[in-house]
Amino acid sequence: MAFSAPRVTREQVKSDVRRRLARLKSKRWHVLQAAAAAGAAWFIAASLLGHVQPVFAPIAAVVSLGTSYGQRLRRVTEVTIGVALGVFLGDIVVQVIGEGAWQMTLVVAMAMAVGIFISSGQVFRNQAAVQSIFVMGLLPTPGAAFTRWTDALIGGAVALVAASIVPAAPLRRPGEQAAVVARKIASLLRAAGQVMLDADAVHGLKVLADARATDPLIRELQDASDEGMSVLAVSPFRFRHRSHVHRMAELVEPLDRALRSTRVLVRRAAVSAYRGDIVPESYYQLAFGLADAVDVIESELAAGLGPDGLSEEARSVLLAVGEHSAEVERTDSLNAEVILVQIRSIIVDLLGVTGMGQFEATDALPPLPSRRTA
Repeated sequence: MAFSAPRVTREQVKSDVRRRLARLKSKRWHVLQAAAAAGAAWFIAASLLGHVQPVFAPIAAVVSLGTSYGQRLRRVTEVTIGVALGVFLGDIVVQVIGEGAWQMTLVVAMAMAVGIFISSGQVFRNQAAVQSIFVMGLLPTPGAAFTRWTDALIGGAVALVAASIVPAAPLRRPGEQAAVVARKIASLLRAAGQVMLDADAVHGLKVLADARATDPLIRELQDASDEGMSVLAVSPFRFRHRSHVHRMAELVEPLDRALRSTRVLVRRAAVSAYRGDIVPESYYQLAFGLADAVDVIESELAAGLGPDGLSEEARSVLLAVGEHSAEVERTDSLNAEVILVQIRSIIVDLLGVTGMGQFEATDALPPLPSRRTA
């Protein structure tokens, strides 16, 4: 039986190309920074210090910087010392006993053993072993002994300086990604309200599938927040952004809760449509009103938080929806009741985005009216 390869559509190809271009765009600073560090390390070692073919200087610089800001100072330190150690041991072995298979075995064992003794980091010992192999196998020039390991130190020093010079983009990215999450919450709230209004189970399932695909948004927000915090750790030039980045980091958890609560609301709206339950008009109007309130939060996040975080307007519009939720009618439909309670839960989560604590936000909502009895 013959199997045919899955057909790739033009739209999929375009989407893949856009994703790759976006990835390249997000890493363009890392590329330029690593390239500049490599050139600077070579210039210092070759032109200023007169080293012949100082290949380990740019190697140490590029490997140390990597392509992310997380744990950058530790990585620069580990890689620099690891590279210098491997090159140094390789130089010694070549100087004393020459090159060959058993010398290769010896130098790798020595490099890894010393690396394990000095540090538990795998990157450290791997770099020590790899660079010792490089010296033994590709650059067996004893005349260059004791200059190649200093080249590695030069590359690491250049990487350390370069690591402290970072653009402002990683500091803006948490706010931009938080706005994306808020925008998605508003979109799902409107879609859930429309499902309740139309009682359309098919549309409800489509919206539910969309809601269930939102986990990457929170992961990207967490990554952006971690990257922003890492920039603060490595760059003394961004100290003035510290309070802003810390405030953005504090929004990850309440936005995560709000998005999760919104997914539950979407699911309940889809179930209600499938079961044919009657959802009061005031309930889906609440969903629409809450979406409008989230629009205010989204616009402020996209514009950048002020010195005091979100404005009073963002909190007041949420509280207004919360007060309205206590004035709607109650029903005997379990699904409809869960929808109402879930809307209030989302309001509490979003009040957390404005800086209110969990208990404070819960107490800020008026109690629900008693359910009508038959």
